[in-house]
Amino acid sequence: MVPVQEVTTAGGIRAFLVTERAVPFLSLGFHFRGGARLDPPDGEGLAAFAGAVIDEGAGPYDSQAYRRELEDNVIRLGFDVDRTGFSGHLKTLTATRDHAFELLRLALVEARLDEEPVERVRAQLQADLARRAKEPNAQARRHFFKGMFGSHPYGRSIRGTPETVAGFSADDVRRYVSQNLRRDDLVVGVCGDIDAQTLAPLLDHVFGGLPAGSVWTREQDVPLAGPGLAIVEMDNPQTVAMFGHGGIARHDPEYHAAYIANHILAGGGFSSRLMEEVREKRGLAYGVSASLVELEGAPLWLGQVATSNDRVAQSLEIIAEEAGKLARGMLESPELEDARTYLTGSFPLRLTSNDQVAGMLTGMLMLGLGADFLERRNQLIEAVTLADVQAAAARLLHPEAMRVVAVGRPQGLVATS
Repeated sequence: MVPVQEVTTAGGIRAFLVTERAVPFLSLGFHFRGGARLDPPDGEGLAAFAGAVIDEGAGPYDSQAYRRELEDNVIRLGFDVDRTGFSGHLKTLTATRDHAFELLRLALVEARLDEEPVERVRAQLQADLARRAKEPNAQARRHFFKGMFGSHPYGRSIRGTPETVAGFSADDVRRYVSQNLRRDDLVVGVCGDIDAQTLAPLLDHVFGGLPAGSVWTREQDVPLAGPGLAIVEMDNPQTVAMFGHGGIARHDPEYHAAYIANHILAGGGFSSRLMEEVREKRGLAYGVSASLVELEGAPLWLGQVATSNDRVAQSLEIIAEEAGKLARGMLESPELEDARTYLTGSFPLRLTSNDQVAGMLTGMLMLGLGADFLERRNQLIEAVTLADVQAAAARLLHPEAMRVVAVGRPQGLVATS
C-alpha cells in the first residue's frame, strides 16, 4: 500500500491522500459532521432532501445541462446522509478533473433548486417513502431507532415522513446548506492520479466558499432505552426482527477485541456461531448477522434476522443463548485463530478500488485513526488474545438487555414496549 499523506490546505481543509498513478483517474470522498442530526425538530428528512436536490442543476447549468456535463465527461457525483454526517463522492478522469471539481463546487455553493427538479425529486422521495412503509426491513430499522432513542435526533427518520418531505422548500434547503456545511466540520479522502501540491488548491477551490466554523456539538452518553420487545404488525409470511443494545465505541481500548468477538458470534458469514446454530443446524432463517455500529455518544451492537412467523421466537431464543455463551467466556483458541486469519486476510479486499480507498481514508480522518492506520490495522487484530476477546465479549454482550423490534405477524412473541 502506498503511504497515506496528510494534507492541510491554505484554507484549513484536512485530507488524507493516496497517490496512485497507474490509471489516470481519481476518487474523492468527503464528510461533514452533522447530517440528519441537524434536521430541525419539525423537519426530519431535510438533510436527505438537500442531498437529493443540490446536484439537480447548479450555477449556469439547469438540471438537464448539469446532468449532461457529468455524463459527457464521465464524472460520477453523488451525496448521502446518515444520522451523523452529510457526505459525498466524486470520481473523475484526470483529463476532466478541474471541471469535475468545479461541478462539485457549484452543487455545494450555487445549487439552483429550480422548481421542476425540486418537485420531481420530491415525488421520487415520496414514492420511496411509500415503498419503505411496506418493507419489513425498513420498518424494523425505523422502529428500532425510534424506540431506542426516543425524542433524541438519532431516533428520527433520516429520510423524513410524507408530511415533512411535502413541506420542504428551496429556501429550507439553502438554509440547511448555508448553516450546516461548514469547513471546520469537513474531512476529505482522495485516492488516485493526483499529488498533494495539486490537490490542495483544488480543495480550497471547491470547499473554500463554505462558511468557516463548526456547528457540531460532540455527543456524550446519549441515553438508550432499556430492554423490550415491540411488534409492528405487517401482513407478511416472514417476520424481520432487529435486535440490539449498547455497544463499544471505536476509540475504546477493547474495540478490536469486541470486533473479533462479534465476528465469531455473528459477523463471519457462514462461519459465525449464529449462522451455524440458526441456519445450518436448524434451518430457521436464511441469514442472521450483527455488527458494531459507531454512533457518536451511543455506540450500538445491532443485529437482524428474518424468518417465518412461526419460527421467529425460536430464532431469537437461540440468538440470546449463543450471545450469552460467548459473554460467559465460552470460546476456544481455534475460533480466535480462524477469526484473525479471516479478518487480516480479507482486509486488503476492502481496498481494491480508488473508491474504496477514498472512503476508507475519509473514515480514518473522521474517526481520528491516524494516517498510519492502514499499516497498523492488521497488527491490532493480531495482537488480540483469547483473554482479550473473552473480556470484551463479557462487556459487549448482554442478551438480557436486548431490545427487539419484530415486523410481521410473529407467533409466540408478546410485546412489552
